Amino acid sequence: MTFLAVKYLLARRRQTVLMLLGIFFGTAAYVAISGFMLGFREYLVEQLINNNAHIHIQAREEFLTNHSLDHSFYKKAYDYIFWSTPPSGRKDSAIVENPQLWYERLRNDPRVVAYSPQLTTSVIFSKGKATVPATLIGCDPLQQTKVTTIGEYITQGKFSDLAVGGNRVILGDELMNRLGARVSENIFLSLANSAPIPFKVVGIYKTGNKLADASAYGAIGDVQRVSKSSNKVNEIAVKLVDHSQASAIASTWAKLGLEKVQSWDQVNANIFEIFKIQDAVRFLSIGAIMVVAAFGIYNVLNMTVMQKKKDVAILHSMGYSTKDIVSLFFTQGIILGFTGVILGLSFGYVFCLYLQTIPFGGGPTAVGTGYLMVSFNPAIYVQAAGLAFLAATIASVLPAYAAGKLTPIEIIRSGAE
Repeated sequence: MTFLAVKYLLARRRQTVLMLLGIFFGTAAYVAISGFMLGFREYLVEQLINNNAHIHIQAREEFLTNHSLDHSFYKKAYDYIFWSTPPSGRKDSAIVENPQLWYERLRNDPRVVAYSPQLTTSVIFSKGKATVPATLIGCDPLQQTKVTTIGEYITQGKFSDLAVGGNRVILGDELMNRLGARVSENIFLSLANSAPIPFKVVGIYKTGNKLADASAYGAIGDVQRVSKSSNKVNEIAVKLVDHSQASAIASTWAKLGLEKVQSWDQVNANIFEIFKIQDAVRFLSIGAIMVVAAFGIYNVLNMTVMQKKKDVAILHSMGYSTKDIVSLFFTQGIILGFTGVILGLSFGYVFCLYLQTIPFGGGPTAVGTGYLMVSFNPAIYVQAAGLAFLAATIASVLPAYAAGKLTPIEIIRSGAE
């Protein structure tokens, strides 16, 4: 059957090539589009995982209910209180209430690689006549580089220089440009109603994210003195051995206290919703191409069956069964699908290699890697092959079944030549 199927395909080469092109372009398009989309997604997820903590333990977050403040104001003088305007909104805490307890838990948890206490506060940076309000992040410098990749974005100085203490600060590139500051110069930091405190600039970092680069880092002890919050923290950043367990661990830790505990994927849940939409668009686009290719195979094979009625009659008279006739035309579709898949996967892979050479983005100290990001995940090629082969198989079933129903008597009565 395979020999006859190949003979039929080679006898009508133009139609065979057209059928092959449908499967070929569908497979190649799926590989290229998926490689590009998933390449950027993998890069983005990697940045979310490595550039920030896997789990954030933050000051508690409470939402007021109708009777949240009853006893706060009336100290149990009344059993039940009616409000003309019930309390609403949030009643948050400014700090983590018992950080030492969390430190002990994290030190004894084998799933934790490192943790870094943080105190984030809004301060006013000034140098000469330049005054810029920005965020100052106090941290343990040595632990912070284990929890995040901030150390890799330092363009001048070293992040560990903060560990020396003595009012030192590392500025983001955006904040440095606004202030007009340079490394080794002094700038002044102050709260809204406090006297300015001199800080020495010991480094510059640049992540490519303007919002992040408009902030600054300091040793947590220095930041606590500036904000007059001795020994207080409002976040503990945690890095895990396995980031995929972050959501489950965060949900468990959230039950241990009043603090707000979130994993990296919970914080970025909206991004993962966008990924789902992206997948739907990708499958719909490629699905449309595959449907067109399948219709092409169906139409050509159906025409071939009609044109080969005489051959079908001869095969029947030679002893070929209905099953053999069905197998003959079905095999043609399988051969077309297999050949189109192999060619499409090969071209798609080569095209993805080319995409990687196209300059795009800003390099290691900005957004992107400097070139288009393409994924070569084996799942892409398996999915492409499966979809294309399935389309070719389904498109071959009806023509093959129609050929199997033909009998020599019906062919003679219809006047087939």
